[in-house]
Amino acid sequence: MKNIVILGGGYGGMNILQNLIEQNLPEDVHITLIDRNPYHSIKTEFYTIVAGTSADKDVRMDFPEHDKVSYVFAEINKIDVSEQQILFQERSEPVHYDYLIIALGCEDNHHGVEGAEEFTESVQTFNKARSAGMAVGNLPAYGKVTIVGAGLSGIEVAAETRESRPDLNIRLLDRGQSVLKAFDTKIQNYVEDWFMKNDVGVIHGANVEYVEKDGVCDNGICYVNDVTIWTAGVRPNFLVRELPLEQDNQEKIVVNDYYQVPEQPHIYVVGDCASSEHSPSAQLARQQGEQISDILAAVLKGDKPKKPGKLKLKGTLGSLGSSEGFGEMMSQSMVGYIPRLAKSGVLWLNKRH
Repeated sequence: MKNIVILGGGYGGMNILQNLIEQNLPEDVHITLIDRNPYHSIKTEFYTIVAGTSADKDVRMDFPEHDKVSYVFAEINKIDVSEQQILFQERSEPVHYDYLIIALGCEDNHHGVEGAEEFTESVQTFNKARSAGMAVGNLPAYGKVTIVGAGLSGIEVAAETRESRPDLNIRLLDRGQSVLKAFDTKIQNYVEDWFMKNDVGVIHGANVEYVEKDGVCDNGICYVNDVTIWTAGVRPNFLVRELPLEQDNQEKIVVNDYYQVPEQPHIYVVGDCASSEHSPSAQLARQQGEQISDILAAVLKGDKPKKPGKLKLKGTLGSLGSSEGFGEMMSQSMVGYIPRLAKSGVLWLNKRH
C-alpha cells in the first residue's frame, strides 16, 4: 500500500482530501489525515468564537468518511523526513508515509515582544479562540480589551466584540497610519469611521514594547487592560520551521511549480507553510489544494502531471459585526451590507460543499 499522509485538516488539507477521494485512485493507495481535532474548523470565523456570537458547532464540520481514508487525532511532535514518518507527543506508534502533504497552517508571530506569548490571547487555533472567548465573555461590565494588530483578523475581532459587548472598553493598536494597510483608501476610511461611530479606540503608530498580565506598553505609555488579544502577524507552524528544508525569508518552505519540495518531491506543501507570492488566506489554501490533488492523482496513476495554471484569487471579504462589511471583489472595493452578505454566502457555500 502507498500511504498518503496529510498533516492538518484546515482549508488546504481538507480540499486535498475531498478532491483525492473523487479522483478514482488506484486500489493500493490509502490516505491518512492527521489533525489535533476530530473535525475541520472554519478558521475564518474564529473571531465570532472570541466575541461569543457563534457556538463551537457553528464553526466546525465533520471530516468525510471514506473506505480509503483513516484519521489520527493527536498532537504531532516531529516530522521525520529522513525516515518518512510522523512522531507524536502521546502516541508511541509513528505514522509512515510514502507521500506527505504539509498543511499545518500558521501560528502567531510575536516578533520577540517580551510577554506577548505569555500574556496575550490568540485566534490562531480553535482552542486558543475558545480561550480568548472565555476571557472576553467573563469580563465584568466596562472591562478593558486591547487588540494588537489592525489587519483583517484584528478588525473583525474588534468589531464583532463591540457588537457583542457594547459595555466593554475596546482599544485597537495599529502599527501603521491606517487600519487594513493591504486594502485601498476607501475601505480604510470606511472602517476607521465605523470604529469612531461605535466607540472603538484606534491608536496609530503603535510600537508594542512589552506585554504584562494587566497591560500593554506602547511607545513608553502603558495601557491597563483586562484582556490582550494578539493579531499582529503570523508565521508557519513551528513543526515546519524546524524541518531541514529550504525556507524563504518568511520561514516558509520553498517549493517548485508543482508544490513539491525540490530535494524531496514526494513532499507537497500547501497554504501558510508554502512559499508564495500571495499573502496567506483560506482562499489561497483551497485553490492550491485543488491543484495539488490533481498533481498527486496523476503521479499515483503513473501519468505526468500537468503544470498548474496561475492562481486566480477572487478577493477578500471582512465583516464589521452582523450587518456591515468590506471587501475587494472582482478588483472592486466595496463597503456596507453587500460585502457582509457576500461573506455569509461564501461561508454557507463552504459548509454545504
